[in-house]
This record gives sequence, structure tokens and C-alpha cells, in this order.
Amino acid sequence: MSSFSSHYLQCAGREIHYTLWGAQHERTVIAWHGLARTGRDMDELAAHLSALGYRVVCPDTIGRGLSQWSPAPAQEYCLRFYARIAADLFEHLNIDKAHWVGTSMGGAIGTVCASGLFEPRLQGRIQSLVLNDNAPQLADAAIARIRAYAGEPPAFDTVLELEAFFRQVYKPYGWLSDAQWRRLTETSTRRLADGRVTPHYDPAMVQQFTLHPNDYLIWEHYDALQIPVLCLRGAESDLVLPETVQAMLRRGPGSRGLTSVIEVPGCGHAPALNVSTQLGWVSDFIARCTS
Repeated sequence: MSSFSSHYLQCAGREIHYTLWGAQHERTVIAWHGLARTGRDMDELAAHLSALGYRVVCPDTIGRGLSQWSPAPAQEYCLRFYARIAADLFEHLNIDKAHWVGTSMGGAIGTVCASGLFEPRLQGRIQSLVLNDNAPQLADAAIARIRAYAGEPPAFDTVLELEAFFRQVYKPYGWLSDAQWRRLTETSTRRLADGRVTPHYDPAMVQQFTLHPNDYLIWEHYDALQIPVLCLRGAESDLVLPETVQAMLRRGPGSRGLTSVIEVPGCGHAPALNVSTQLGWVSDFIARCTS
């Protein structure tokens, strides 16, 4: 796998960590992780794209991984603030234009950034958008499930016990090698004061669902998009429903022939973007959208 470097920036007044792949390249891809995950989930995708000549930036969202936890969770764990962080990231890294690949929450952040409705600074700067099992409207039952487990992360005596938990809860990701499961675990583990280990995120981030209950209902942003969109829907996803995908094809960029959908077999929420078929779908789409 290609190498990467680790960096920290002040974005929206908070310290944000990101990994950088293919730093020597000019064409840029932002790869943004899901709700309770970290940017290291994007390692395979970033290695694949950097080998094809792209600079790939993989941030840890505020409250996740090595990024700062918010001192004001009620105000900052929401899509509007995440978009502000993204806009500052573009400015600090001198990114004029970029493609965006987002898994779950990362796709929603990409949608509101690309619309420019929250952050006019990003208007016209996102060239294409890959939504990895994300849509402008999410299933209520799945949101309730995510809120239940994300708000009360379990703690274990050993890292191997935590890995077993991750293997179970993220089984819908599809196939991962033993080495990939181990890296997923080690890059998203933190130790508590009592010595136990737990997932590496701020449990307060779940306030996004309680204090901003309609934060992921973003049809207004989707309808404003003027760029190509690829939706990778896990064939067994309980978050992105088939009827929502059909609506995406009828409205917004879909009504202009700019939205395409691929059903990913053997996956639920969300495909891990770690096998050649999935990587090829993403890189082929981005290549078609690269000017």
C-alpha cells in the first residue's frame, strides 16, 4: 500500500487531523468517513486513487479519531459546522477544485458542501460527488438504530474484544481481510481512564440526532447540485431505501441525467470501499468527471 503523511490544521477554530496521500499530485479528492468512524477507513481508496495520480485528503471529523472533541457539542456536531470545517480545509490546503467521496455522514457533508447553501466559499469547487450508502433522506428506523449504539459506545478489557465487537457491528461493510479488521480496530480505539478500550469518538456527537433531528433531511441541498453524483447503495442497506434512490434519479441532478446508482452486492450500510470492484467504480467515475 502507498504511504501517507499525518497532519493537523485549525479549521473553524478546532484542531482537525487528516492523512494525506499522493501529496505530489495536483488533482484532489476529499475522502470523508462515516458517523462513528475515522479517516483511516479510507486507506484502501486513498492508496488506489493516489496511485492513479490524485492527491487524497482524508479528514477525521471533529469529535472522531485524532481530531479535537468539540467544547460546544450542541452547536458544532451538525452538518452546517462540518461544512464550515470543510471550507476552511479547502482554504488552508489551497484546494481550488476537488472530487468528493463520502461514506454515510461523509456523503451528507459532501452534499451540503457541494450545494454551497451552507458555505458559499465552496460554491463550484466540488467537481463530483460519490455518496457511499448515503442519500438526501435516511430511513427513520436505521437512524434510531445508529443513535442507540453510537450514543453509548461499549467498553472492553482488551483490544481483541473490541475487534470482535467491530466485526459484528460492521459486518454489513462486506468482506474485510483479517489485517483490515485489525487496522480498523487499532485506528479507532481509545483507552479509558479505567484502562478499558472503547471506540475512538466523542459520544456527544450523537446530539446531532437529538438536537438537530432533521439534519440529514437535505433534499434542498441535493436538488441544488449541478455536478455528477454516483450513489453506491449497499444492496442490503437499511439506511438508504430503494424508493429514496428512485427519487434521487427523478429530481435534482437526477432529473438532468447527472445521478447514477450502483447496487453493491453483499453489503449493507456501508460498503467498505476496500475491494477492487468498488475501488474501480469510484476511480472510473472520478476519471470521467475530471476535466
